[in-house]
Order: sequence, then C-alpha cells, then structure tokens
Amino acid sequence: MKKRLLILGGTGDAAKLAARASQIADIEVVSSLAGRTQQPFTPKTGTVRIGGFGGAAGLVAFLDCSPIDLLIDATHPFAARISVNAAIAAAECNVPHLMLVRPAWEMVEGDRWIEVGSHSEAARALSGQSQRVFLTIGRQELAEFAGLDAIWFLMRAIDPPAPNTPIPNGKLLLARGPFSLKDERELLLEYRIDTIVSKNSGGAATYAKIVAARELGIPVVMVQRPQIPNVDRVADVEGAISWLVEQLN
Repeated sequence: MKKRLLILGGTGDAAKLAARASQIADIEVVSSLAGRTQQPFTPKTGTVRIGGFGGAAGLVAFLDCSPIDLLIDATHPFAARISVNAAIAAAECNVPHLMLVRPAWEMVEGDRWIEVGSHSEAARALSGQSQRVFLTIGRQELAEFAGLDAIWFLMRAIDPPAPNTPIPNGKLLLARGPFSLKDERELLLEYRIDTIVSKNSGGAATYAKIVAARELGIPVVMVQRPQIPNVDRVADVEGAISWLVEQLN
C-alpha cells in the first residue's frame, strides 16, 4: 500500500520535491499551500489543497483523517507559525516529520550587513540613516515601515498588499525572482538606492541583490530568521528524497 506524504509547500523547493517524490512508486503526494500568495509555486503532480488548517489542532485532524503517513515541512524559512504547528501535530500523531530548510545566506568579504531580529528592528535601523531604501521583504510587513515619512521606498513584492494596508511612501514593483545580477545592479543605480532591507531567505533566486549591494558598497539591513522547531532537517530536495526512501525501508 502506498504511503501518503503531506508536503507543506508554496516554495520552489516544495514544488520540486513534490515532482521528485511523485516518481517514487510507494508514495502518494499531497501538497498543501497556505494560499497567502496569489501565484504560489503550485506542484504539477499529486493532489494540491489550498488554505490553512486552523492551527495545530486542525493539522492534527487532517493528519488523522486523511490519513497521512509522512510529513515534510518545505515552507518559507520565515513561515515560523506553520513550522511550529507542523512539529506539534506530527509529534501528537506520531507521524515521521522532516523540515526542508534552505541554508541561510552568510556574510562574505565586502558585505555591509546590519543584522536585526525583526522587521520593527529593521525600521528603527533605517531611521535617520537612510533616504532611499530598496525594501525586499514581501507585502505582509510593509506596514512596519509606513511611518518613516522621511524615507523614499522602492518596494518589491510578488503580490500587491491587501486593501487599506498602510504602506510607506515610494514605488511598488510586482515581480518574482529569480533576478539577474545585471538587472539588480541597474535597479539599485536607477533608483539611487542607499540601503537595502532584506529577509535572510537563503537560496539563489534573490541573492543577486546581495551581490549587487556588495559591489556598490550599499549596506543591507538583514532580518534574521525566526527560530524553528528542533526536528530532523535537510538543506535540499536530494536530502528530502533520501529521507523518504529511508522511511519506506
């Protein structure tokens, strides 16, 4: 009998994992997307569900009722609440559980990072220091920066902010990576950016802005990742596939 795998997804890695896992004869893949973005990375194989579970209790019910045999959390590194709920539910249901977490970016020579623990700390770091900021944190945290009236912001997100969301003064760009180094460099120069605000998301799709900032000597206010549950984890899709194969033996 096939084992049912639930992938908590929405990322490019999750979609790749779903495709690879679907090729394993003894695995049936169910991908869950939170529905927070209008254009998520939707897997081309397996079953796809959209929407939240209703916290840890709702996920427990889903794991029991489906039923689910294996759980891989491949959500964004900043989706902390989902990851906590997954760890709680997997432990309660005794379902083998893995996190697929892409490695964080690390400073290299030439980087000028100001590391902060939250978006509110990032906003405070800009006050009195910056005039033209490239804000690359997505749409959900824009309100944190809305009160910085002395700063002009170039804001990049996949989807527009929700109606009536306070946003800072500036320009909104809707785009999804990957972005090339050439394009990122030209963007910074065109808009005369003097500071970048970024989440430490890791991965290659949006790293070009970090390289461009390094080349141009632009400081980066880097929001560090939230803590994640202390569970088994791998750094890439290959590691997740190896874990799946082990669970079948």
